[in-house]
Amino acid sequence: MTAREDELAATRAALRAEHAAVYGYGVVGGRVGDARRGEARTAYDAHRARRDALRRTVRQLGGEPDPAEAAYALPFPVPGPKAAARLAAEIEERVAGAYADLVRAADTARRAAAADALREAAVRAARWRGDSVPFPGLPERAAKAKPGT
Repeated sequence: MTAREDELAATRAALRAEHAAVYGYGVVGGRVGDARRGEARTAYDAHRARRDALRRTVRQLGGEPDPAEAAYALPFPVPGPKAAARLAAEIEERVAGAYADLVRAADTARRAAAADALREAAVRAARWRGDSVPFPGLPERAAKAKPGT
């Protein structure tokens, strides 16, 4: 693959992650409770904006943006506020992973935007989870950074 094809593939993967995030935050917002509903709404809006920007980028790179699925499988049941917060953290970790791949594949101008998106996802994940991880978006490195591994 050429560098441009790699960038297009990574951009499309980030777009798919954003589609899933928008869907997931619909679930989070409905179950997270009043105390964190505003936080969920802010994240939902941020993911919608990133999704829309990625659609434009896919077109700029000569591709056709993938449409959102009608529904996405959740990684676990979300019966109430604790599970909703855990889902939000999981969403952000997945989005961070997609943007980490995009940082590696993007050209200089788009790399900065991908790095910003990665940072934002990592911060939101830490807020939802209550702590941070050593290498946001890179679970294989985070596992190596843990003591005893």
